[in-house]
Amino acid sequence: MLDINELLAATVLFVGGHLLLASAPLRGLLHGKLGATGFRILYSLVAVVTLVWMIKAYTQAPFVPLWAFVPLLDWVPLLVMPIASILLVAGVTTTSPTAVGSESAALAADPAPGILRVTRHPFLWGTALWAISHLLARGDLASLVMMGGILALSLLGMKQIDRKRELQLGAGWGPVKLTTSLLPFQAIAEGRTEMDWPGIGWWRPLLGIALYLAFIILHPWIFGVPAVPL
Repeated sequence: MLDINELLAATVLFVGGHLLLASAPLRGLLHGKLGATGFRILYSLVAVVTLVWMIKAYTQAPFVPLWAFVPLLDWVPLLVMPIASILLVAGVTTTSPTAVGSESAALAADPAPGILRVTRHPFLWGTALWAISHLLARGDLASLVMMGGILALSLLGMKQIDRKRELQLGAGWGPVKLTTSLLPFQAIAEGRTEMDWPGIGWWRPLLGIALYLAFIILHPWIFGVPAVPL
């Protein structure tokens, strides 16, 4: 179980590092000492190092099943990951007031273009879908630790970002909160906004599918198992 303990330590540092560095007291302190650029470098360095360590520990952890193998669950990631990949790409390529350093986007004429009409946290929903779909497919202790950690970070991160932006922007956060939702499609269902297909464009879904195919090809080299059930 030593490898599980290493995975647990790496996951705690990965999740805790993100949440701690993004917390208002420590973020303010480090911003004052390092500046905006220095803080982002530190944040990125911690994120990359702990992510690589977590993946390495995951691939070396023993397989300890938590529930009986269900063959159909092996196909869940293949069905969910195209959606997750599109959310990841759209989240990274859309100017968003929830993104680091883009708070001023809340003051734009349209503070919620494209994918932000679906959810103001597309990237984090992409990682959440990735985590839960793989946890269901694998059903083992190591996956519960790593995927559960990433799922928790994604969901807690959404709430943390919303609280931080509301404090930072005050009334400026109002238009964003009014025309977007944390839960996907909630704002659309409630009639607070409409889909913005032109804002999403054709190339984001296309690039998302390309990313999905790249995941399938690289999966055996990154995680040691094929993405397609054999």
